[in-house]
Amino acid sequence: MGGVADGPVLPRYVRVNTLKTSVNEVTSYFKRQGYTYLGKARSIEEIVEFAQRPGKRFLQDLHIPDLLVFPPDTDFHKDSLYTAGHLILQDKASCLPALLLSPPIGAHVIDACAAPGNKTSHLAARLQNKGKVFAFDLDTKRLATMSTLLLRAGVICQELANQDFLSVNPDDPKYQKVSHILVDPSCSGSGMPDRMRMLSEEAGSETSERLQALSAFQGRALSHALSFSSVQTVVYSTCSVHQQENEDVVKNILEQHTDFRLVKALPSWPIRGMNTFPGSESCLRASLTETLTNGFFVALFERKDKGSRSSVACEEQRNVNRADTAAERPEQRDFNTADTAAAGTQSSKPGDKSNMMQVTLKRKASMTNVRSTTKKSRKKKHKIKDS
Repeated sequence: MGGVADGPVLPRYVRVNTLKTSVNEVTSYFKRQGYTYLGKARSIEEIVEFAQRPGKRFLQDLHIPDLLVFPPDTDFHKDSLYTAGHLILQDKASCLPALLLSPPIGAHVIDACAAPGNKTSHLAARLQNKGKVFAFDLDTKRLATMSTLLLRAGVICQELANQDFLSVNPDDPKYQKVSHILVDPSCSGSGMPDRMRMLSEEAGSETSERLQALSAFQGRALSHALSFSSVQTVVYSTCSVHQQENEDVVKNILEQHTDFRLVKALPSWPIRGMNTFPGSESCLRASLTETLTNGFFVALFERKDKGSRSSVACEEQRNVNRADTAAERPEQRDFNTADTAAAGTQSSKPGDKSNMMQVTLKRKASMTNVRSTTKKSRKKKHKIKDS
């Protein structure tokens, strides 16, 4: 992977699929493979310096907890963790939408333009495979590829539809519990390194007519997402560097949907939206030269009315999840035998059994006190009758 000539080079970003494993387990695995773990990165500058030197080393990303950073020439395609779906090869910027949408466990979520599926699998991981991810895409082949990817990643909470998101009825009872929507529509792709090189070599390659058509479609998709009556949070993202597809779309939508506002997305992120309208700094931008990622744009919308029925639905779902203490945990890969397909289950924590014993003893003591009080009461009654 690389950037523009004589510019920064993209490191190899690897997202840990928490549906199948954990960052700690993957870290231990790579240590056993001879890699040196350098801890959590403290700045983007540290990652820039790290990416310039080859070797069997890796870092944990400073913004995205389940993202690991390796030198650019690291190849994982034959690694057993990758082939088994424990690792997802995904650019850092592409991980931002699901991270910022942050649906609660058990929520109902829509991925409006889902294929090829990396963001969908990330959403499922955030949900811990509980709740529902409705994923839409018009391209049959891309949807088939996505289905294979999700199967390998261990996703079971998805419902795929070969359908245009704009044709989905927001009032359909099926979607009445949808509280979070991710809108990552088709765009110019001008933020991708290869595309950036092409644009620098071909003057005027992005015609105003094409950008106008793209931004019109993007606006319709985002507006449609905000029309779902129970939706509380919507993330809009593109891999474009053009203002017309980014800040201009957001500005127009805010004027049309006054019941939503922008929330400052990831305040620690260094690059904000272009200063084209009040509040544009709430959006974030990413680029190869400034954040060592592909070019990207993200805006986070939140409904102003916190008392809508979707918040109640989410709270009800959270209560159900708390009560469901018998739910099985996803199987965890045994990394001591990483080249086998054996899977193990997690055992209860020692403290849990101790707490249960204490509760049981308290209940027994309480029952003893009740019986003692009852006997004394009966004796008093007998004395009163005898007198």
